[in-house]
Amino acid sequence: MEEIIHPEDTLYFPPISGNEWETTSISSLGWSEANLNDLYNYLEQKNTKGFIILKDGKIVVERYFNGHNQGANWAWFSTVKSLTSTAIGVAQDEGLVDIDNKTSDYLGNNWSSLTQEQQDLITVKHHLTMTTGLQNTPNNFIEWTCTIPLCMQYNAEAGTKWQYHQGAFTQVQNILTQATDINFKIYIKTKILDKIGASGSWDDLLGANIFSSNTRNMARFGLLTLNKGTWDDNTLLSESYFNDMINTSQNINQSYGYLWWLNGKNSFMGTATQDIFTGSIIPNAPNNMFAALGAQDQKIYVVPNQNLVIIRTGESAGTEQLANSSFDNELWEKINLVINYN
Repeated sequence: MEEIIHPEDTLYFPPISGNEWETTSISSLGWSEANLNDLYNYLEQKNTKGFIILKDGKIVVERYFNGHNQGANWAWFSTVKSLTSTAIGVAQDEGLVDIDNKTSDYLGNNWSSLTQEQQDLITVKHHLTMTTGLQNTPNNFIEWTCTIPLCMQYNAEAGTKWQYHQGAFTQVQNILTQATDINFKIYIKTKILDKIGASGSWDDLLGANIFSSNTRNMARFGLLTLNKGTWDDNTLLSESYFNDMINTSQNINQSYGYLWWLNGKNSFMGTATQDIFTGSIIPNAPNNMFAALGAQDQKIYVVPNQNLVIIRTGESAGTEQLANSSFDNELWEKINLVINYN
């Protein structure tokens, strides 16, 4: 039987300030150094900028490609959805928001173009699970990111349809601002980023709030989630919310939690169609892995039973998907040859 590692017993956390971060050698872990160069070559060919593997919180692999470096920032794109979901959990723990409440409790009765009856069915949880039933327009980026009432159109009853929708997600950030009476960017900074020693910057892209940071700061967030929302001995997020966040959240897309992607389920849906595919979202990756996935192949992979966090940032690997892509499975094939997981 495979040994199950309990993260809280073994994890290292880098200091909140400074650039110190302990490392572990590949040889000490029994991983394959012979296959590491092949992984590096693959990453470079696939337009990667930053790549990190953490084991037990310590850096085992850290490499930068294509003109990037340790201090340079790169856009998280939709991996920030998972950070935002975590912040909603913090706000709920503080009693400032309840994800079972109606969206209109926070945004008012005129936030959409739906009838009052249709709108009253939509809760914060529906936004977190991509089941608002709002009309999705992925082929029109301006409409897809828009959050004015005219853009919030009815497509299906809340909870009956899973659709990846940027505008519906952005409303989560608006809810966070209204519920806490603090701009969501400041709330995320003070409640999460500052407490894990991470930093970054925000930009607006046609209505979408884009967060950028260096690769190590993305790894810090991955390490926080590996330890179930606790940084060292500082609990930022309740374990009950964390467990709900990284487990199947509705009965339509089994591979989706609260703005997190889940591996090892019986079926999954993608971002562009209503097709349901049989099997795990990333067959080559560990079944218990959960992930934050963003456009242009931004990746935060978290593997609890192996104490692994793996980060990939960069330009598109050639898949042009908004979240999960064929690159995930190819990359894990290369990673497995190094870490000897299989």
